[in-house]
Amino acid sequence: MKKHYDVVGLGNAIVDVLSYCEDAFLKAQGLDKGTMTLVDEARSQALYKMIGPSTECSGGSVANTLAGMASLGSQVAFIGKVAGDQLGKIFTHDLQSVGVRYHTPPAPQGAPSTANCLVFITPDAQRTMATYIGACALLNEGDIDETVIARGDILYIEGYLWNGEHNKAAIRKAMSIARAHGKKVAFTLSDTFCVHAHRDAFLALLSDLDILFANEAEIMALTASMDIDEAIAAVRGLCPIVAITRSEKGSIVVAGEHVHRVPTPPVAKLVDTTGAGDLFAAGFLHGHARALALPQCAELGNRCAGEIIQHLGARSLKPLKELVA
Repeated sequence: MKKHYDVVGLGNAIVDVLSYCEDAFLKAQGLDKGTMTLVDEARSQALYKMIGPSTECSGGSVANTLAGMASLGSQVAFIGKVAGDQLGKIFTHDLQSVGVRYHTPPAPQGAPSTANCLVFITPDAQRTMATYIGACALLNEGDIDETVIARGDILYIEGYLWNGEHNKAAIRKAMSIARAHGKKVAFTLSDTFCVHAHRDAFLALLSDLDILFANEAEIMALTASMDIDEAIAAVRGLCPIVAITRSEKGSIVVAGEHVHRVPTPPVAKLVDTTGAGDLFAAGFLHGHARALALPQCAELGNRCAGEIIQHLGARSLKPLKELVA
């Protein structure tokens, strides 16, 4: 019997390197706190030499979401590019070990190395990222496996991937396949950096999406709004479902004329916000794949995000299935 997937994800295959730092370090290195900055390999290596003790694990926005969904009990698959180096092996092993189907061929020898994301966590638990894209930029149409996408209910794509022409061609092919097979398409804006860089393209994509994920800053940047209510009014009708995260304020789901405001329970201890949006998407998509009502999807997303920010990194220390119960 052919394997069925709740979600097939398309994104950057990145190894996260997480470490703690002070705000002064970010200022000294010219890193904008709370955002993602793209760096070249030389800059990445220079920053890596400056950090203290670190934790390494497979990462990337969509990969984090799929790992969370697997922990919830979903069947998921990932498409993304690594190199055949040590970091590539770490990424592949980590992702497969948590139950995510991942078999994209690695980049050929001599190509850029596997991507990494240096995640600097300040005392207030905010994360600031310096990302070297590396082999991710080589993902192209030839890596898009039609049989895998056809077996998924939802195709999920990250805005971080919208960079080079090869990546864009891969995204368009994947979306075309999903539509041809009657599948839903979900997309995350990923970061205000991405929105400012690709705002017109993202706005044009909205009519081809079923679900859009964004945080408050991202949706305001996309709609050029001054506050969240203005953003809600601007995005209504542009996409069937828009899920907006607002940190401790919970989340908002906009679906046509309906606006669901879903509070989130307080957390015991805020440690690291890395992966909060990714895990919200994990809970939301897990619920949506099971036809839960939109407020229930958002509630599960809030729970998953709330759990992940209480420890270091974007991988849960306990099975997320416990949150479903």
